[in-house]
Amino acid sequence: METPIHIYINERPLIIAGLQTSLQPEFTGATTLFSPSAAEVAQTIALLEKNQLPAVVFRTGEPETLLDLVKSHFTVLVAAGGLVTNEAGDILLMFRRGKWDLPKGKQDDGETLEACALREVQEETGLKNVTLGRLITETFHYYSLKDKHILKHSYWYRMHFFGTELTIPQIEEDIMDIQWIKPEHIAKYMPYSYQNIVDVLTKAGYAAHA
Repeated sequence: METPIHIYINERPLIIAGLQTSLQPEFTGATTLFSPSAAEVAQTIALLEKNQLPAVVFRTGEPETLLDLVKSHFTVLVAAGGLVTNEAGDILLMFRRGKWDLPKGKQDDGETLEACALREVQEETGLKNVTLGRLITETFHYYSLKDKHILKHSYWYRMHFFGTELTIPQIEEDIMDIQWIKPEHIAKYMPYSYQNIVDVLTKAGYAAHA
């Protein structure tokens, strides 16, 4: 996995980076721990969950090993989804639970990530004529569910819609609206989205900031 790795806990980033990895300027002054111990990892996660730290950087020579240690504090769910564009180059965004989001969902047993991504996009948007492209990135975000600490590990793929059917929001998944957004307008929606979604759009080459 490429570094730095961003894990969003209540929208506050925990960043795992190599010892020499360059970070975005806004994180240069963040609290930084070098090769943190298991106790330091646990304490940091607890502080982020309580919104008592704005951002933390872990620097290590073994990012994957440290990621596994962080993940051990959560119930990890694997999901996949897509950044869908149409023939005009517009980007599909969904309005769900008060935020602009991209379609994704949990991987079923025995299902490939690619099949999961396509299925979830089709189910959540109602679009059937969708083709799968390359993997854009992976994201991690935390949420609490029935006293469980969930870390969702999502794989995001480029997708292309080439049909003529209209979108049908999956109401049972709390999707209230679906819009096709021109790339030059996408930044206007990002303050009303999630940090991991901003990261996906940025990695895909779309300006995330106005």
